[in-house]
Amino acid sequence: MTHFSMIEARPLPGKKTRSISWRSREGRSVIYQVVAILSALALVALLVRNTLTNMRLRGIQSGYDFLFQPFGFDISETVIEYAHNSSYFVAFAIGMLNTLKVAVIGILLATVLGVLVGVGRFSANFLVRKICYAYVEFFRNVPVYLQLLIWYLVFTEMLPDLDNAWNAGHFFLSKNGISFPWPVWQWGQTLALVGVALGLVFAWIYRRMARAHFDRTGNTRPVWAVSLAVTLVMAVLGWLVGGAPNEWDLPKKGDFQIEDGGAFSPEFIALLCGLVFYTASFIAEVVRSGIASVSLGQHEASASLGLSKNQSMRLVVLPQALRVIIPPLTSQYLNLTKNSSLAVAIGYPELVSIANTTLNQTGRAIEALSIVMLVYLTLSLLTSALMNWFNASAAIQER
Repeated sequence: MTHFSMIEARPLPGKKTRSISWRSREGRSVIYQVVAILSALALVALLVRNTLTNMRLRGIQSGYDFLFQPFGFDISETVIEYAHNSSYFVAFAIGMLNTLKVAVIGILLATVLGVLVGVGRFSANFLVRKICYAYVEFFRNVPVYLQLLIWYLVFTEMLPDLDNAWNAGHFFLSKNGISFPWPVWQWGQTLALVGVALGLVFAWIYRRMARAHFDRTGNTRPVWAVSLAVTLVMAVLGWLVGGAPNEWDLPKKGDFQIEDGGAFSPEFIALLCGLVFYTASFIAEVVRSGIASVSLGQHEASASLGLSKNQSMRLVVLPQALRVIIPPLTSQYLNLTKNSSLAVAIGYPELVSIANTTLNQTGRAIEALSIVMLVYLTLSLLTSALMNWFNASAAIQER
């Protein structure tokens, strides 16, 4: 007679079966989080429902259909083509591009100035060191809003009027801003930009190859010179293939303003100067703290190898300081982008200024403000993503 024994199935050792239970600490943690998320969503839904109900009772219209209606106001400074009957959507696009223009140019200039001042804090020259210190302490401790107003007064009250505009060749400087020659855009300029983009891609690939070659052999290759040369050659080739256009739109004095050519308005220059000088003072302190974090032994080791002080700073100290510099530097870039909203105080038509005009004309306060929030959120997330990628690529790789 055969006997069959019942063997109880047990989980294999090393494997844990997870189940959400109120008795387990992990289960309660998951339940608490789910309840918190659902409560937050319910609160948001309640606020939206009450807001829409109150707006309907007061006869206030809602929705984003106004974006395709005519804006009806002139915009003093535009990047894309704009007519008097253009829609609100086009107006918001112009405001966003104006904000982006200030942010990109401001970040580049503030970075260059901030790095120079931060490195200058360690200069052996007493005068340079103290000037950099005074710059940081002055611009960092004066509110940026006040600085914008001061720069605006400088460019609108202290510069000559149109009749007495300062002139150097085809460049004009007056209360109307800065006017300069601008190329008549043709196919050749477009291909030149394509060549620059291809050159930058080559520079990135070549830099990785040069670093791999250095890791294998210990021999260095010229990276910056080769990358710059290839980028210039690609740009010139694109320009030649496009017919080598050389026509320029030259500015000239008119009855009421400088006509033709390119121009930067006094509002744009005042905003750019205020944001650059203010943000550069904080970037200088970020760079100074990053350099100070590198141990003295690194300076001594580079000096023992025969490197000059400038070579030691460029090749040894700054690459190691980047791991300390980049995270707070990202915050300064975000601050500069968001501080551009203060331009509404000096009349520069950036995103917030366009939103204010839209709000006054249509009464769509929630819609206009939500567009502003979405644009700034997107710009901040893109900036953070790019800086995180740069931080990962600049991190010291352990072997």
